[in-house]
Amino acid sequence: MSTTALQILLAAIVVVPLLGAVAALLPAPPGLKGRSPGQAVLRHGVTVTGAVLALSVALAAGFDHDHPARMQATTDVGWIPALGVRIHLGVDGVSLPLLVLTSLLTFLCALHSYWRTPDGPSPKAFVALLLLLEGGTLASFAVLDLVLFFLAFETVLIPMYFLISRWGGEGRERGAWRFILYTLLGSVVMLLGLLLVGIKGGTFDMVALATDNGSGLSHSTQVIAVLAIGLGLAVKAPVWPLHSWLPDAHTSAPTAGSVLLAGVLLKMGTYGLVRIVLPIAPDGARTFAPYLAALAAVGIVYGSLVCLALARRGAKGDLKRLVAYSSVGHMGFVLLGIATLTPTGVNGALFANVAHGLVTGLLFFLVGGIKDRYGTTDLDRLSGPTGAALYGRAPRLGGLLAFGAVASLGLPGLAGFWGEMLAMFASFRPADGLSRPAYLVFLVLAGLGTLLTAAYLLAVVRRVCMGGNGEQHPAGAVGPALTDVRPYEFAAWTPLVVLTVLAGLWPAALLGLTDPVVQQLLGGGN
Repeated sequence: MSTTALQILLAAIVVVPLLGAVAALLPAPPGLKGRSPGQAVLRHGVTVTGAVLALSVALAAGFDHDHPARMQATTDVGWIPALGVRIHLGVDGVSLPLLVLTSLLTFLCALHSYWRTPDGPSPKAFVALLLLLEGGTLASFAVLDLVLFFLAFETVLIPMYFLISRWGGEGRERGAWRFILYTLLGSVVMLLGLLLVGIKGGTFDMVALATDNGSGLSHSTQVIAVLAIGLGLAVKAPVWPLHSWLPDAHTSAPTAGSVLLAGVLLKMGTYGLVRIVLPIAPDGARTFAPYLAALAAVGIVYGSLVCLALARRGAKGDLKRLVAYSSVGHMGFVLLGIATLTPTGVNGALFANVAHGLVTGLLFFLVGGIKDRYGTTDLDRLSGPTGAALYGRAPRLGGLLAFGAVASLGLPGLAGFWGEMLAMFASFRPADGLSRPAYLVFLVLAGLGTLLTAAYLLAVVRRVCMGGNGEQHPAGAVGPALTDVRPYEFAAWTPLVVLTVLAGLWPAALLGLTDPVVQQLLGGGN
């Protein structure tokens, strides 16, 4: 595919969702009709997100897979000459998988919402916010200018806030406010760090700054910049103990909001660490790497222990909250891999990023389906005498929940295994200059986290799929049979199941894209 065609594709991927958001607010979405205005605008959302997904697949097909470290489909034009800010877009082996993942999950959310619209205000606003969220997220992964990255990073906050506060469930106001306050405060600090890098480095261009590999920035400047930028990205990642906004936001968000929050928004934080911090301020990254690794290891164990406590009978655990806390542990492996400063660890982190998006996105879809049927995600009610017992009452739904659980705990052959394994392997031998005994301790904590993860996820499967006493109930034994997986749910969930299996069986497809880029970003480090 020609360079011009790729440029047009990448620009369209960023712009089309934004134009679609504006069109959704018009009196009638152009070219689409339905039984009602609400149905028409929901169909508009499916059409626009489907078009963006098709553009992303076309971009992936036209991408030069033999040279994934080369920035491709680049557009570089002036925007604010006085500040040296340019509209600079591009894609390489690190950003391409995240672009496709974002497009896929947003399309699946739009498809699911077309058939099962969350309760709330006008569907027009819901679709417009969903498309604005997609546009901001895609721009975050496509822009190569620090100021544009910050603007795109901030763009996603407002639509997610309103999706939670207007279409969420119980406690939505609290969850939305905690989300916006934490992320905005982190963003203010991050902006100061980005401005420091741009001013001291003489440019806001990420590619130029990464090529210099920090040579234009003094050690003290790098340390201050990494501290500021890292704090902002750590809130979004989320790094323990800056994670406390996450469970409330997830628990109260609608299904589409939870899927996108876990599937793509958390990835913006870790992507920023790999794209900005590691190549632009390597000395600062090396200074803070042991501290990040320590926080990541604590987060892995902490998230797993909280989930284990929620999974206990009589603990008043909420299944959606449990899946939210599991993200703290899983993203801990991503952060641990980055903190090793090795190609193996960073590749594992990038793989775990994508795997977490697929698996946790599927789990939030499944939890939403359970809530639709029961009206609750309370584990005690789901495992009580008249509880779910999904294997007997809705066997396909139960089977999918069990699949999501074993994929999340890192079963070999599924996507969740490779990223965590590579992050732990890299911790055994971190980059030169980092304390190997300290990282061995982090490795042990991460290994303990994998055992705890298996314990709480198997407890969830036992309670929800088999019933409170762990014995499978025949259909109708504890109440009437449930509606099993519906056609629209099958359409929305199947791609995630298939990709989880494919990524687990063929990890080279993703690692082959990321490894050359990681080697280049780390300056050919060990």
